[in-house]
Amino acid sequence: MRVLVAAMPFAGHAAPMAALARELTGRGHEVVAYTGRRYADRFTAVGASWQPWERAPDFDDADLRATFPQVGDGRGMRAVATNLEHVFLRTGAGQARDIEAAGPVDLLVSDQLAIGCSLVAERRGTPWASVSLVPLSMPSEDLPPFGTGLLPARTPLGRARDAALRALVARTLVRRMDAVLTSVRAEVDLPAARSSALEAFASPQLVLAHGVPELEHPRRDLPPQVHFVGQLAPPPAGRQPPPWWPELVGTGRPLVHVTQGTYDVDPSDLLLPALRGLADADVVVAAATGSGPLPADAVPANARQAEFLPYDVLLPRTSVVVTNGGWGGVLAALGAGVPLVVAGGTLDKPEIARRVAGSGAGVDLRTGRPSPRQVAEAVAEVLAGLTYRERAAAVAASLARHGGTAAAVDLLERLVREGGPVPRAEADPWGAGGAVSRGRS
Repeated sequence: MRVLVAAMPFAGHAAPMAALARELTGRGHEVVAYTGRRYADRFTAVGASWQPWERAPDFDDADLRATFPQVGDGRGMRAVATNLEHVFLRTGAGQARDIEAAGPVDLLVSDQLAIGCSLVAERRGTPWASVSLVPLSMPSEDLPPFGTGLLPARTPLGRARDAALRALVARTLVRRMDAVLTSVRAEVDLPAARSSALEAFASPQLVLAHGVPELEHPRRDLPPQVHFVGQLAPPPAGRQPPPWWPELVGTGRPLVHVTQGTYDVDPSDLLLPALRGLADADVVVAAATGSGPLPADAVPANARQAEFLPYDVLLPRTSVVVTNGGWGGVLAALGAGVPLVVAGGTLDKPEIARRVAGSGAGVDLRTGRPSPRQVAEAVAEVLAGLTYRERAAAVAASLARHGGTAAAVDLLERLVREGGPVPRAEADPWGAGGAVSRGRS
C-alpha cells in the first residue's frame, strides 16, 4: 500500500515517525514522508520519498521565532496556546494542500500535531491514524486540563478544582482554538467541526500512543481506538563515544548524564546549575550540550561534555539521567531502566515531569530552572533509593512488552484491512478502574 507519513519538523517528532517509516518500508509498503527540509534525510535514509513543506511555511525548530514571531518562551498555558495556534493550527490548510499534492494514498499516518492529515482524511475519506508523540493530551473528565502541569486530584475538593479548570479552559483556550480551526477548515472548503479543536488532532479511527500506561495518568474515559505501543525510536547504535569516555567509566563512581535535549538548549536553565550542583558529589557527569561547547571553566573536574552522546553506549552505564523532560529522551532513559531527575519548564515538559514522578521512576523538580542544590539533592535521593531503579526497570519491561514499531505497523495494516475504528482488546489499560492516580495533587 502507499502510505503518507507526516511529521512536524521537530527533532523529537521526526525520529519516531522515521522509525515508523522504516518499519513500513521494511514490510514492502511505499512511503511518502511529509516533513520539513531539515529532517527529510531521516526519511529518505529509510527508503521513503520526500514531500516538502511548500504551501505550509517550513521552519527551523531551533529558531521558531524566525518563522512564527508570535511564539514566546514556551512557559505557561498562554505560550502553549500561542504555539498551538500559530505553529500547528494556522499551518493546517497549507499542510493539507501539500499532502494532497503527493497524490492518492491508501493510508495517512500523522504526528498528532500535523493536523493537515485530518483535513485531507475528511476531504478524501482516506483512512487516518494519528501518533501521540507526547503524553496523551486528549481531554478527560478524570484529569485537569493538559498543559496546567497539575496531577489529577484525589479528594472531592480537588476534583471540583479540576472540573472548574476544565470549564475555564473550555471558555477561553478551547473557544479560541475552535475559532481558528473553523477558519482553517474554511480555507480547504470544510464546514465547522462538530468536535473541539483539541479533539481534532486525534484520529477517531486509530491513535498510536508513544509510551505505556505506567507513564500516563489513569482515566476511565480513554477512547477505545487509543493503543499504547511503547517506544517507537530506540537510540541509534554505532556512534563512537568521545575520547574521554574511558576516563569516566573507569572511576567506579556512579555516572550521571545531564541533557537538555534538542529544544530549549539554553545551558543556564539546567546544564550549568546541574554541573555546579554535582561538582562536589561522589559521581562522574557526562553532559550533552545539544549545541556548542560550554566554557571550560564551567565544567568541573568530575564532568565531561560533548554536543551529543551515543545513548546505546551511555545509558547501560548510567545511574541517573538529569533532563529537561523531552519525551524521546525520557523514553530512551526508561527503556534502558535508568531513573530520572526531570526539570520540565516549557510546553509539554511539566506534564512529562509529573508523569515520570507519578510512575515512581524519577523525581520531578517542578521547575525548568532548578538551583544547583535542587539538582544535587534530587540526584542523591535517586541514587540512595532502590525503588526508583526498580520502577524504572518495570517501565522498561512495559515499553518492551508493548511492541514498538512492529506493534504499531500491525495496527496500521489492520486499519486499512478492516476499515473503521480499531478498538483495544482491554477497556482499561491500567486494570484498576482508571481514575486512581499514583501521584499526589
